[in-house]
Amino acid sequence: MTSIKIDTSKTEQFKQALETLESAFPYAKNMYQSDALQAAARVMDEENGMRFLYQFADRFEEAGIFEGGPWADPAHLQPNLVKGSLQAGGMTPIVDILSELRMLSLAKGKHTHPQVTKKQAQDFLNEVMALNIDTLIPEETEAARIEGKTKEKERIVRLFKFLSKELSLGAISGALIHELDELVAQRPIMVNRILKMINNAEQLLDADIDKKEKDAIEFYVKAVDGTTKRSEKKDLKAYRNELKKMDDKELKQEARTFAKYMRKTGLVSKHHTILVRFLNRQKPELIAEALDLSKKGQANLEEHFSTVTDLIKVAIHPPLRQSLYGLTCMLERGVLSSTPVIPGLRRLIELDLLPEVRKVLLNSINGNEGITANNILVAGVISVLGQPLGVGQGMNPTCQTARGISLWSLHAPGYLLELIPRAARDGDIDVMFEGRSIHSKDLREGLVDDLHEELDPVSLILVPHLDRIYGELVRRTKFRGDDVHKWVNPAFYGNWVSKGFSSTLDPMTGSIADYSGFVRLFYSTHHPEYNEGYELIYPNPVGIFITNSSGSLLGLHAVSIQRIAKDPKGKYRVYFYNPNNDGAQNWGQEITPTVSGNGEVPGESSLPFHQFVSRLYAFHYNPYEQGDAFAIDDDIVKEIETIARESWGEKYTWVQI
Repeated sequence: MTSIKIDTSKTEQFKQALETLESAFPYAKNMYQSDALQAAARVMDEENGMRFLYQFADRFEEAGIFEGGPWADPAHLQPNLVKGSLQAGGMTPIVDILSELRMLSLAKGKHTHPQVTKKQAQDFLNEVMALNIDTLIPEETEAARIEGKTKEKERIVRLFKFLSKELSLGAISGALIHELDELVAQRPIMVNRILKMINNAEQLLDADIDKKEKDAIEFYVKAVDGTTKRSEKKDLKAYRNELKKMDDKELKQEARTFAKYMRKTGLVSKHHTILVRFLNRQKPELIAEALDLSKKGQANLEEHFSTVTDLIKVAIHPPLRQSLYGLTCMLERGVLSSTPVIPGLRRLIELDLLPEVRKVLLNSINGNEGITANNILVAGVISVLGQPLGVGQGMNPTCQTARGISLWSLHAPGYLLELIPRAARDGDIDVMFEGRSIHSKDLREGLVDDLHEELDPVSLILVPHLDRIYGELVRRTKFRGDDVHKWVNPAFYGNWVSKGFSSTLDPMTGSIADYSGFVRLFYSTHHPEYNEGYELIYPNPVGIFITNSSGSLLGLHAVSIQRIAKDPKGKYRVYFYNPNNDGAQNWGQEITPTVSGNGEVPGESSLPFHQFVSRLYAFHYNPYEQGDAFAIDDDIVKEIETIARESWGEKYTWVQI
């Protein structure tokens, strides 16, 4: 064992505590965990404490350090949750630090684990490091100086410094850029996470990393910062004055440059909003250039020019910069030509908002800067109408409601524009269910107790109401002897949801029933080679089993199948909308949804048809558009069942009929 300069009294206390925990009977380990963790914390306060503890990392799990907590199974750990755990109170950060050291031991091949390969451990830590670059390379801000250093912060810094010495900084920068590319490809409405990652990535520009990666980081930085030479390192007021000095040719070039970065990334610079507002007043003929509109988008702009200029005045402001990309997408979609949209948008501009709604909207942006709650609301609606597949559930278990907002934006914008003012002005929305009206104002509880408010403005207003109604629909149908979604989805989303319904989960027993029949039915109603060529007209709200990178079940999740088509290689894929805006997660068994490169449009994830079916548990279908289930090859059904049984299926009892 390597000799490490450190306080021997602390190290001896830790070794003794670890040995005591190791020798304890399984039922008694929780009695000694605290002593081991406290001893480890004291070692962490030493300069070389992380290296010393790392020497014992292969013993942590078997000793019982993680027993009884969320760290017990390393295969279930998620990189994006590490930061929160490290910043929590109590013993949580201590356990998490030891867990990262365990992962490092696996990544370096110091010991092995039956469910986590060396490569998986390396990928996990690279992503953890990429998501925590700000800790590894802390910003020299006034806030950081004022807050100062604490013992807890010092431990975290020591951990990441130690990890960075053991891991390649090139791998970290590569992981960070890959994560950025995957997130940006999905074009989410809420980009706070992306902006923070770009800010963190910028700190790597002075590090010894690959030139290609450095260029990629610089491109992202330019996309959200001063994109052009005229805007670089200028505050917004100075840039506004700079615009006044430009001639038409310079303004046109400025507009094209900003538009190029916006269209390639879906991200908007604050300077871009200043430019568009200036053009709206002085050179409106250059607005199409500033948005890089296609012929269809230009035609929509020309047809509704006065409305667009009004929307720019109301909704395009630096704090609401992403709505500029939403406006661009809205014009490309031709949404303004839908009869209810323009009057619906105009109504929102002067809508009398409830005080609590006004407060929520104003709290959703940093700083006021003269922005009203109505400005924020209109900007949010523009984003949702422009980016239906960019609607996200955030940190809330509200995939069903996010799916509804997305679906209505795609296929019923008029209905969506009726719901929004009713919720924002009246504090109530309602749906009809089996001849009776359900009002959100009459319901106390939904599926979410405490809404996490990092959401787009439309979701902030609608989700509390929609969640209560969805929860009530579930309560009214849960004792009917079948999956509640059979009745809930058509009532909640609308009549375009097909009435045929199939679930492989037996609601009475919780077992898997007639799985082969379930697979055959999905193929015969959805696969173009078996369903007589019928195509989806509307998105199909389906339920899937979510699994981690080792294929273990994490839970159930709601997504929407958008379409089924051949990819560029001629293979059928299922293209679906995932409300969690993290659609490229590794689901294990080499099943990894992609968000680009296989014919996806922004906001879609996709999988080969059979892989998607292997994670499916419930779907709707049109019984009048059903092909021949018997025609599906037995080998296809057997392959899918094997994949299912060896992943999420391990948690269920299987019943053959």
